[in-house]
Amino acid sequence: MNLLTDVTDLSMLAIFIFYTTFGMTMILLLVGSRFSRAKTLVIVYGSCFLLLVWLFVLARFFGSENLLYLYTPCLHLPALALSMYLSPERGWKTVFQFLSAVALCFLIQQVGAVFMLVSGGKLWAMWLGYLFASAVELWLVLRYLRPLSLRELPIMRHGWWLICSLLAGHYLMMIYLLPGISGLSNARITAIKVATCLMMVGIYLVFLTLVSSLSREVEARHNAELTMLQLRGLEQRMEAVRQAEETVRMDRHDMRHRLRTIAELIRQGQTQEALAYTRGAEERLEGQRIVHWCRSPVLDAVFSSCFSQAEQQGVRVDAEIRLSEQLSVDEAELALVFANALENAINACMLLPKEARAISCLVIAHPQLMFQIANPIDKPVSFGEDGLPLAAREKNGVGNSSGTLGHGLGSRSIRAFCEKYGAICEYEQRDGQFMLRVIC
Repeated sequence: MNLLTDVTDLSMLAIFIFYTTFGMTMILLLVGSRFSRAKTLVIVYGSCFLLLVWLFVLARFFGSENLLYLYTPCLHLPALALSMYLSPERGWKTVFQFLSAVALCFLIQQVGAVFMLVSGGKLWAMWLGYLFASAVELWLVLRYLRPLSLRELPIMRHGWWLICSLLAGHYLMMIYLLPGISGLSNARITAIKVATCLMMVGIYLVFLTLVSSLSREVEARHNAELTMLQLRGLEQRMEAVRQAEETVRMDRHDMRHRLRTIAELIRQGQTQEALAYTRGAEERLEGQRIVHWCRSPVLDAVFSSCFSQAEQQGVRVDAEIRLSEQLSVDEAELALVFANALENAINACMLLPKEARAISCLVIAHPQLMFQIANPIDKPVSFGEDGLPLAAREKNGVGNSSGTLGHGLGSRSIRAFCEKYGAICEYEQRDGQFMLRVIC
């Protein structure tokens, strides 16, 4: 039975208006934006209004039944171009997010078709299915897909074209190989569309599971590397202490010889030579002095290791650290935050000429724990909708060590720390400097 003849042009047009509006909302939620939230809303829904006007023009000249075939070149292509314009990266990942938004609209069609067929072909049942599926999808996108898109999908660097090919094949099959809107076309085509859409949902869920597992593995590896950095820092400090103790032991053994030499020089009236000899011995002892940044051995090891790494890379370090023995947060977790932030600042400095490389680090414990790490930049840093910096191979600033556009692992680790302890995390770029500021 072909139900298309029982549906008015106005109803068909209403269906396309619904899909256009919902699809643009999905693009807004999944693709993300390099602009502010207010500007993004104006761009997305301003474009949606223009597309709806264009939809009415197409329906006026070609009829609502032909809109299904005109939808791709006349509405989906402009929507894809809008996604590329909004997205911070404009690559295969953006195509994947756009096709995901379209696939969600297809899924709504299938739910509406099932509702309509179960009700015996009632149009109101189809709309009830649309509304029910839309509410569920909005909740799932806001609760799961959007956080996954913003945080974990950037971890995947290769293979986007493959999943995009599967989604594109599904797209072409649903529109051109199986023409008609599910529920309004004949029951056989509707059943095939429902089965195809369910199969695609399974493939999509498997893909998201793999990406999530990959993200957890990469983050675990990153945290393990930072833990090894702490251990290496502790080993270096222990070795430095051992060498200092050995030097002190030798100096104590030689002290009586030095004192005899100084006494003999004074007895002979050679006071200038005695003073010079004394200054030389003092400079030698001063050069063997170990710099301790704080009393916590773990934090001291991280600071020493990171600052040593920075100096080896030609990065000047200006540090002022005033930490008390008792902290309001776990020392090991705080050490990971410092290691992440300093590592990202060093990586940012490596993109600059050697004479411009510098890091400033200010840490205080009173009246509350606060630290600020700053490094110079030569290009503006882009921020995501959540205020975190976007990391890229060609972008600078704290949080750019991931190698892909998206939040770097360092920024994500710092954010997790702040969420756990209710700390305030601020990123700021001003006067050619990029700053990370955390207040606990």
